[in-house]
Amino acid sequence: MAKDLFYSLDLNLLRTFLVLSQELNMRKASQRLFVSQPAISQSLQKLRNHFDDELFVKVPSGLEATHFANELAERITPHLDGLASALNTSQEFTPSQYDSKIKIALSPVVLSCLTGILFHRLREQAPLAEIELVGWTHNTLDEINKGDVILGVGYDVGASKEIYLHHLIDLKARVFVRQAHPIQKKVAKPADFDGYEIASFINPGWNDRYSIAEQIMRSQGLKTRIGFRSEMIIAIIDIVQHTDMFMPHSNLFPIDQYPNLRAIDVDIDEAVRTMSVYSQYHLKNRNNPLIHWLNNEIQTALEFQANKIDSILAI
Repeated sequence: MAKDLFYSLDLNLLRTFLVLSQELNMRKASQRLFVSQPAISQSLQKLRNHFDDELFVKVPSGLEATHFANELAERITPHLDGLASALNTSQEFTPSQYDSKIKIALSPVVLSCLTGILFHRLREQAPLAEIELVGWTHNTLDEINKGDVILGVGYDVGASKEIYLHHLIDLKARVFVRQAHPIQKKVAKPADFDGYEIASFINPGWNDRYSIAEQIMRSQGLKTRIGFRSEMIIAIIDIVQHTDMFMPHSNLFPIDQYPNLRAIDVDIDEAVRTMSVYSQYHLKNRNNPLIHWLNNEIQTALEFQANKIDSILAI
């Protein structure tokens, strides 16, 4: 009789196998599983004996999966994800008792505007949690897939089908300039910015090689160019405060904290006047009560900030 590979296997080893197939690095796998590297090596040897395959071979960069290991990972991943989702869904979630890490990646448009508000909301309800708010990078989607980041917040960057998008808010386009900028209007058309350079933030994976504002200007036959770009909003603010460049942003930007800057609303077509912000997380977490709570708190914080700034400017 052929060996039953399922019932004769310690299922804990499958989790080790899956993490190794994702990380292809013994050290990183041990960190994710909170076990020692020798323990990972022992588990790998058991897996090799069980499947009669090398599974992973050493290469200069770490590990490389065998053909069998790649096929096995592809076959078992949906089932383990489903099991994780079933177990997480069955658990009652109480924020005040949650004592694990909550790591959220925020895009530049959100990070500089929401960090303080969001941190205080989460800390107030989940005082035992370790809250980590980080910037969105080119690795964020991979980190969400691996479970290193529970959730990302930002524009739709065209993620894979494994990433679920949950709409949070539509932001209104707004431009920021220095107080003494030649354009003194409260509401301006793209033509008013003709000839002025753009100070643009970079949202990794979304606008690495272009600027939405530049595209809008050029589509209307106007002249402009990118004068400065950065992933750091604070660097862009510093440039705008000392030049005639303008910074495209949104009604989320905390203008009340920057007295040297002035806000200008933009009169353009409705289709390009708003941008949608989403929370983005692995499909397996769609029914996770932790995700539902985070979505609600993040959406509330976004709406509070946008309404607060609109109210300040309406005075």
